[in-house]
Amino acid sequence: MRFARPAVLSVLLVALSGGVALPQSSIAPGQGTLAPPRPVQATPPAAPPTAAATPAPSQPAARPPAQPPRPPQQSQATPPRPPQGQPTPARPPQGQAAPARPPQPGATPPRPPGTTGTQAQRPGQAPAAAARNPQQQQQQPNRRPAAAVAAGAAAGAAAAGAAAAANRTPEPAQPPPPPIPSTGSVTGLPLPRFAALRSDEVNMRVGPSTSYPIEWTFQRRDLPVQIVGEFQLWRRIRDAEGAEGWVHSSTLAGRRTVLIRGAATAQEVTLRRRAEEGSPAVARLRPGVIGRIRECEASNSWCEVQIAGHRGFLRRAELWGIGAEEEVK
Repeated sequence: MRFARPAVLSVLLVALSGGVALPQSSIAPGQGTLAPPRPVQATPPAAPPTAAATPAPSQPAARPPAQPPRPPQQSQATPPRPPQGQPTPARPPQGQAAPARPPQPGATPPRPPGTTGTQAQRPGQAPAAAARNPQQQQQQPNRRPAAAVAAGAAAGAAAAGAAAAANRTPEPAQPPPPPIPSTGSVTGLPLPRFAALRSDEVNMRVGPSTSYPIEWTFQRRDLPVQIVGEFQLWRRIRDAEGAEGWVHSSTLAGRRTVLIRGAATAQEVTLRRRAEEGSPAVARLRPGVIGRIRECEASNSWCEVQIAGHRGFLRRAELWGIGAEEEVK
């Protein structure tokens, strides 16, 4: 038993040495060496899908335009689209005004519509128009030309009137003024004779029809006028200043009125209590004042009149609206 253990050990050693020892290689150092191991590449995470990942289409090569490009019109210009994937800014609904911007420092405040820089009224400033005094109203002209009415029309109305005038049929020719007859062809009354205007606005035309244009507009009720012609329902009249024209017979009244003669700057006349030069004065009257005849004898140079509640006598030569030898009762 003692000799058996060394034999067993030697057998074990030989077996171990044959399994452990490796045969030697004749390859030089550096040859046949394996590459160092590389780390395995991790698979990249998949990219999240975009809202619209459509690849841009390939655009053909741009050709030079045959004609110079025209600037895009504002009405046809297409606003640029925002990039995909971004929210589109909301537009204000149509029909609503854009929000007002705050006024810049030093900017002029907006004026209300219908005013200009020269007509705007400052705070504390007195109004431009003042009440007329009765004396100025009394000195207003008895008539105004028709052109004064048209001068106040707007430019648009004037253009429309010009277009209408171009399409208007030609007006009939004005009849020549015939000699003044001794009696009217319609009424049989003597010509010339005096009458008075019935209202505060009477249109005098250039001919005996509404198709003729208006030449003057009288603006004084009871103004005396002289009838010098008749044609159907129209009367040709003459005023104290010599203007003549045609008015409708319905605008005249048979009452007798007179006008104080003289220019606006002439001296006043005296209304006397009796038909005498030295009689006491009742009132002093300016030229242009209108009164009514109460009585005037043919052979008398004084006429009894009533003016604004005053009753007295005036010389016939100081009145317009009664003939030199006419008698009124």
